[in-house]
Amino acid sequence: MIQIREISEDDNMLFLQLNKQLDQETNFMLFEPGERSTTLEQQRQIISTFIQSKNSNIFVAELDTQLVGHLTVIGGNLSRIEHRAHLVIGILNKFIGQGIGNELFNHLEVWRQTTCITRLELTVITQNERAISLYNKHGFEIEGIKKNSMKINHEYFDEYMMGKTF
Repeated sequence: MIQIREISEDDNMLFLQLNKQLDQETNFMLFEPGERSTTLEQQRQIISTFIQSKNSNIFVAELDTQLVGHLTVIGGNLSRIEHRAHLVIGILNKFIGQGIGNELFNHLEVWRQTTCITRLELTVITQNERAISLYNKHGFEIEGIKKNSMKINHEYFDEYMMGKTF
């Protein structure tokens, strides 16, 4: 059974492996395959920073001893933007469609209520209909379009800017 939990400092290797696998599996994430150069020590430091933050977090989906997905919440680090957070979500292909995205967002919402966050935002390639449906289901609205925002395999793609306020 898949468990959703907050990341721990012991997850640095598993989280790095998850992200490298996501880089290989999907064109909808930022990194190209092989482009991620994060070291294990850098990953440990990143996770430590998230754990110590009052408005950032990483939620992971775990099956047995493997991380199969994550929802990363990157809170603003200045007074004027500490109330908002940018989201990044990734789920391994063979686990898509099993409700993991919904569970990650449900855990985010419970946690968010204990923070100063009153705005969530994300970007999504306009062709990623499954993700857009998930975001709509959780109250996100399209706020704009970033034209030619991503270049994948020499082709430009637009992204929606989506947000949700509380």
